[in-house]
Amino acid sequence: MALVTRVTDLIGNTPLFELATTDTGTRLLLKLEQLNPTGAAKIRMAREMVLDAERRDLLRDGGHIIESTSGNTGLGLAVVAAERGYRFTAVVDHHACRDKLRAMQAMGAELVYVADDGDARPNGQGPEEAACVTTEGPRSGGSKHSLATSAREDLAEAMAAARDDAYFTEQHNNDANALGYYAVAEELLEDLGQVDILLSAVGTGGSLFGTARRLRELGCRPRVIGVEPVGSIAFGGEGGPYWQSGTGTPPGATVGTAVDYSLLDEGLKVTDVAAFATTRAVARKAGLLIGGSAGGSVHAALTRLEEFPPGSTIVTIVCDGGEKYLDTVFDDDWMAERDLLDETAERDVLELLDRYSPARRDLVGVR
Repeated sequence: MALVTRVTDLIGNTPLFELATTDTGTRLLLKLEQLNPTGAAKIRMAREMVLDAERRDLLRDGGHIIESTSGNTGLGLAVVAAERGYRFTAVVDHHACRDKLRAMQAMGAELVYVADDGDARPNGQGPEEAACVTTEGPRSGGSKHSLATSAREDLAEAMAAARDDAYFTEQHNNDANALGYYAVAEELLEDLGQVDILLSAVGTGGSLFGTARRLRELGCRPRVIGVEPVGSIAFGGEGGPYWQSGTGTPPGATVGTAVDYSLLDEGLKVTDVAAFATTRAVARKAGLLIGGSAGGSVHAALTRLEEFPPGSTIVTIVCDGGEKYLDTVFDDDWMAERDLLDETAERDVLELLDRYSPARRDLVGVR
C-alpha cells in the first residue's frame, strides 16, 4: 500500500466479493464500500460535495459546512472538514445511531439536535438527552421520525442562510453527490471489464445512478435495477413505515434530484423482514457483515439469479457494513420486539446461498 498523508487518500479501490454464482456462470459480486474510511460509501460523495463547493467558490478558507444527516454522510463530511480546516455542523435527530454521532464529535463536528416536534436542541445535548439509541424508528410520512427529518433539513438550510461563511451541502439535491460515485464505475470496469446488471439500494440515489451514468459514459450499458424498502415511494406504490435505514423515500418526502429515472430499468421493493433475514444469513454463511439496505439488494439478486442471462455479471454496491447494526439487525431481542425476526426467512436465504455458493461451483468444475 502506498504511503498517504490524508485519510481521504484511502477512499476507493474497494474490493469485489463473489457471493453467489449459478451453473450457467451468472455471478453476484458485492462491491464492498464499507472498506472505505468511516465504513461507508458516502465518504466518496462527501468529499466530492466539498471539492465542488470549493471549485464554485461557495466554500472559502475556514468556512462552515452544514448538513442534515442521519450518520454516514455526516461521518464523511467530518473527515473532510477536519482535513481541510472547515467547521462542520451536523443537524441530527434522536433516531440516529449513537456511535455515529459520537464518531462525528470525536472528529470535531458540532451536533445540533432536532426533536420529534421539530424544535432544535443546542449543541451538547447529546444522545442521552435526546433519547438517542441505536433503535432507529420506522421511517414513515406520518411518523415522528419523518417530521424530525423534515425539520432537520429546514434547520440546516436556515442555519446556512444566516451565515456568510456557511455552505449547506444538501446531499439529496446536490449534483456533486452522484459525481462522487463516478470512480466506482471506473473501478468496476478496471476490475471486471464489463458490468451486465447493476442492482443496488436507492436512498439519495447518488451511488446507483452516479455509477450507472459514468458506466454509460465509458461505453458500458448495464441493466440498472433499483431497490427500496416496502413503504418507500420512490418507485411508486403505497407508502408506509419501514425499518431499513439510509435507504428509500418516506411518504411525504420529496425524491431527491440524484434519483435519475431515465437511467432506471426496473425498481424493486423488498420487505424489512427479507432484507434483514438476508443480512443475518450472509453473516452466518460468509462471515461478512453488511448493512440492512445491502441485505435488501442481495435478497433481490439472489431470488432472481436464474432469471438473468447466462454468464451475467451482477454488481451490488454494499454501501456500509453490518458493524453499525449490531444493536439492531443483529440483535435478536431488538428484531423480535419489532416483529422482524423470521427464522424461516433466514433459512430460505441460507438455502439460496448454499445453492449458489462459489465453492460449490469450484467443486463441480464450472468456470
